[in-house]
Amino acid sequence: QVQLVESGGGLVQAGGSLRLSCAASGRTFSWYAMGWFRQAPGKEREFVAAISWNGGSTYYADSVKGRFTISRDNAKNTVYLQMNSLKPEDTAVYYCARSSIGTIPTRPSRYEYDHWGQGTQVTVSS
Repeated sequence: QVQLVESGGGLVQAGGSLRLSCAASGRTFSWYAMGWFRQAPGKEREFVAAISWNGGSTYYADSVKGRFTISRDNAKNTVYLQMNSLKPEDTAVYYCARSSIGTIPTRPSRYEYDHWGQGTQVTVSS
């Protein structure tokens, strides 16, 4: 059973930075693409970023492109989300997720990911 545990969330002022981490259990972490999603109160869970199995490819939502960077360390079974120039509209619960394939899913949809963490809260004050 794969377990994903996010950490690194918190309260930050607009313009600040946070780095989220997601630690995965199991020996097959390096086989699969990973993604980050977020969900604000009253809104649908939305795609943020994804990374292929070896880190060679990344993909971002337009809303975070140029501000967020996804990376992974397969030796540590961990995926990261570096978030810079944070805005109040980035406030949400952030989830990491594991895809069922090694390449980034064609559709940036939550339904392309089959394992999820419990989420970590990110709050950006204005």
